[in-house]
Amino acid sequence: MAYTTSYDGSNSGFQVGQNLGHITNQFLQSETSLNRACLRDLRTTDPHHDKDRIQNTNGGLLKDSYCWILDNKEFQQWQDNASNSLLWIRGDPGKGKTMLLCGIIDELTRLFGDTANISFFFCQATDVRINNATAVLRGLIYSLVKKQPSLLAHVKSQYDYTGKALFEDINAWNALSRIFTDILKDATLPSTYLIIDALDECTTGLPSLLDLITQVSSAYPQIKWIVSSRNWPNIEERLDTTHTAPISLELNEASVSEAVSNFIQHKVHYLAKVKQYSDETRDTICRHLSSNSQGTFLWVALVCQDLDRTSRRHALKKMEVFPPGLNALYGRMIDQVRNSEDAESCKRILAVMSIVYRPIAFAELASLVELPDDLSGDSEALSEIVAICGSFLTMREDTIIFVHQSAKEFLLRETQIEVFPGGIAAEHQTIFSRSIEAMFKTLQRDIFRLKLPGYPIQKVIPPSPNPLASAQYACVHWVDHLHHSGCHKKKDVDIDERGCVGDFLQTRYLHWLEALSILGSISQGIEAMLKLEALLRKKEKPAALLHQVQDASRFIRYHRQAVETLF
Repeated sequence: MAYTTSYDGSNSGFQVGQNLGHITNQFLQSETSLNRACLRDLRTTDPHHDKDRIQNTNGGLLKDSYCWILDNKEFQQWQDNASNSLLWIRGDPGKGKTMLLCGIIDELTRLFGDTANISFFFCQATDVRINNATAVLRGLIYSLVKKQPSLLAHVKSQYDYTGKALFEDINAWNALSRIFTDILKDATLPSTYLIIDALDECTTGLPSLLDLITQVSSAYPQIKWIVSSRNWPNIEERLDTTHTAPISLELNEASVSEAVSNFIQHKVHYLAKVKQYSDETRDTICRHLSSNSQGTFLWVALVCQDLDRTSRRHALKKMEVFPPGLNALYGRMIDQVRNSEDAESCKRILAVMSIVYRPIAFAELASLVELPDDLSGDSEALSEIVAICGSFLTMREDTIIFVHQSAKEFLLRETQIEVFPGGIAAEHQTIFSRSIEAMFKTLQRDIFRLKLPGYPIQKVIPPSPNPLASAQYACVHWVDHLHHSGCHKKKDVDIDERGCVGDFLQTRYLHWLEALSILGSISQGIEAMLKLEALLRKKEKPAALLHQVQDASRFIRYHRQAVETLF
């Protein structure tokens, strides 16, 4: 039997149009929501925020300290010559490479910001979120699609099938490489500049990243690249092609020295104003800094930082004890730590900061560092101790960071016996134990007291104070520290059947998943369980705990989507 439907009456056409319009709006809203979810999952960091943080940490961007590069012959040839698509800025630590690139980004944005895509990324070895090749590609792609939303289609063509795992699983690098190449081939892509700072601080996947850069810069010469790094032979080997234009800061010593001189004038002028130096004191400090800086911005910055903490009366006397050269200056700073009344606490903080996988929030510090009872709950006293480590560490927005990668390298190279008396593996073991302890104390069911099971995680607003604040680092990295503690090489009660790991999984596992969901770190939780499985397989008799971990691993993987999206 055939059925027919007729639309009679004066209102029928309006109703049909209204329904279609409602459906269209729903579709557009759904598409917008999916695009936002894709961008949110793609983002590991916002490079623009990193740039702002770096500039603020260094006291702002001084044009007189970078403008020399704009008149440099090699730089101008790179800009004007289509055959030179890749520019490599190379130099020793502390020579100002990062701030130089910040200045170049500003100049390119000023000149071409409305007509070109300018995408950049700042590698940082001390932060696991931005120290690997996959993170670099995610950052570059994120910036490109934010500037030109139509490019997101290249990401979503794969994301719609796999979700967030596209950016994080074992195949992430290969998938992102294809997406990145597809974006660069897009006919709608305008003039594009791609900038990567500190290749030497890309600690995972650097060879693959260098190969991709050289291949892409050769295949798509219309895309302009700038990369920076230290003078590392392994980087030089891969970038030494006919398409690479190198600028050595050591070979441009006169320009760099003039830039450092401008930087000195700027810093001392500020100090003279704040400290109310006499003209004689100001000029004496300027001469001393100019004579001993060895063309190194970082050395000047560290000395001026110390002078800023020194009274006006003692400025000249204090200045005379600063030795020239970064290593000598770091040596003097560690002597200050040794002679401090809080020397042992300082050393413990420096030890922890040297091996953690990201900068530490101030609220997390006491849970990770073994400190005397009278210090662990005293935030003001902890701030004073961090200040004693001032030439190695600094505070930015309640987060403790190294002043420079070279400071961390000095501690690991020159003070290992003193800062790590039991060895680095033992320090990892201590951090692991304190992480487990912090999670036992902190984690609980419905930690934010929402009392609304199934509430969308993206709508969750952390209460103040945040009950998770002290345990955030522990939740994400406890297995990493267990792995590097060398536990698989020795009998370790922590990963025996009745040890703290088994107890944690038995009593806190679901609470841990809730915390990971809040932190947006379910993928790290999956990696942690897989890493824990691998560790237990190396033990002689871990059968019961291994089965428990395998069950936990399967659970988090199979229920990932629900755990990741609902509270």
